[in-house]
Amino acid sequence: MSTLDWAVLFLTLVSIAVYGVYKTRGKQSLETYLKGNKDNWWTIGLSIMATQASAITFLSTPGQAYEDGMRFIQFYFGLPLAMIIISVVFVPIFYKLKVYTAYEYLENRFDLKTRTLTALLFIVQRGLAAGITIYAPAIILSTLLGWNLTLTNIFIGVLVILYTVSGGTEAVSITQKQQMAVMMGGMVLAGFMVIQLLPISMPEALRVAGKMDKLNVVNFEFDWADRYSFWSGMSAAVFLFLSYFGTDQSQVQRYLSGQTLTQSRMGLMMNGFLKIPMQFLILFIGVMVFVFYQFITPPIHFNQVQTEGLRQSTYAPELERLEQAFQANFDSSKLVYSDLLTAMDQGEDTAVMGLTGTLKTLKAGQQEIRTEVKSLVLAHDPGAETRDTDYVFMRFVMDYLPTGVVGLLFAAIFAAAMSSSSSELNALGTTTTVDLYKRSIRKEASDAHYVRSSKLFTAFWGFGAILFATYASLFENLIQAVNLLGSLFYGTILGIFIVGFFVKWIKGRAVFLAAILSEALILVVHFFNGKGLFGLEWNIGFLWYNAIGCLAVVLFGLILQLFVGSEIIKK
Repeated sequence: MSTLDWAVLFLTLVSIAVYGVYKTRGKQSLETYLKGNKDNWWTIGLSIMATQASAITFLSTPGQAYEDGMRFIQFYFGLPLAMIIISVVFVPIFYKLKVYTAYEYLENRFDLKTRTLTALLFIVQRGLAAGITIYAPAIILSTLLGWNLTLTNIFIGVLVILYTVSGGTEAVSITQKQQMAVMMGGMVLAGFMVIQLLPISMPEALRVAGKMDKLNVVNFEFDWADRYSFWSGMSAAVFLFLSYFGTDQSQVQRYLSGQTLTQSRMGLMMNGFLKIPMQFLILFIGVMVFVFYQFITPPIHFNQVQTEGLRQSTYAPELERLEQAFQANFDSSKLVYSDLLTAMDQGEDTAVMGLTGTLKTLKAGQQEIRTEVKSLVLAHDPGAETRDTDYVFMRFVMDYLPTGVVGLLFAAIFAAAMSSSSSELNALGTTTTVDLYKRSIRKEASDAHYVRSSKLFTAFWGFGAILFATYASLFENLIQAVNLLGSLFYGTILGIFIVGFFVKWIKGRAVFLAAILSEALILVVHFFNGKGLFGLEWNIGFLWYNAIGCLAVVLFGLILQLFVGSEIIKK
């Protein structure tokens, strides 16, 4: 990057962190530290969106669209429905009880052990997720910028710890407004620049994307193994959103900071109706990058560090041979695209069908060559991660966007990492303090003591996330990795709350045991998914874990409460 890009990057990030510390300086009560300074609805809405929109969203989603088209948008179709349910059912209960965390409600409804179990499930899941939230952008950005991975983890983590520990929830909310402005401003500018760089007109680009199956926004076919369809988005994903926004403290803490119940509800609804357009924009940028690379030769492998490593190895002649074959294939496909656009302009449907088939055959050939390159990468470095779609967007940014814009987009990625990480650390510190330390370890202490404790726990989780990020390993697509991790725990947590809200005659011990059984079931389903157990085989998309876990808690709770003796199952 140029000097200007580095200046834009560092000035943006450091100024946001310093602003968060400055605005929240001074003595704070436990109330203001954990709940903030009574935000209005649009601050809540932006904070909710910024918490969910991690760096993974901006790194991985365009690559997802480049490879798989727009169908990931269906994952969010159930979000408005989930926001309505949470606004009507969850939020009023939390406000009525004046809780700091969602899990305080569970002791009122059930007992201490159920509250503690649920808090621990959240802490385990969110503690691991905080590490991935730092690690995922760090591994991509360190590769692109040539930084040391460990130092990149530390850079992101320490900046977040600095202002989150200093100012608590208010600092998170204040900085997330600036971070959201940087993120969305950067992505809108990127979208505009991609369109300007297209070597064909916008209508032609849309036709090319459509013929190559990249505008597959809605799929009504039902398949248990399909992660992204209309049906999974309107059913399984709803369970995920209900649990994430309704019971995950990193989100609950965002709207518990509202001035009133109405303000919190409006913030949730803002998220429900703006998140889909935001994701559509990011996916559409990925599709336009795909179209761009149909006319401008793409890298044979988007992780440039790995290809440069091959050039310096004994595999260099084989790489050169594959690059020549790839270029010849690309030149052929570019000519076919030209013929295809002409045929579509002239309305020659038969020719269009034939040319589309030819293109897909050529694209399959390109994919085979790319697979061979990945095999070379693995032969050169057996421990390498060869999935390169997470590098697609930022590789395009670095190669083709002008000076200054590159720095802004890197700042947007880092800002996204900071925004989601700060919410996670803030929630982990709050839950550890309120649900474990204050409730079961140090029950009587001053307000100032608990503020200090919350700061210490927040810092502890921050450095723990950095440590986890340092020793983590990347798996599959980053955005799928985060959703998978949440799906392993969210269903059980949601099931406990659903029983609490709607099945009043199930008592504490029954739901406690039901939650343990449900979590065990989900782990078995996941680890034997696609393999089978005891002669049974299944292949289930991980989004369905949320529904299975939730319903399992309800079912197990009913069975335990009905059929186990009252001396064993009672409150």
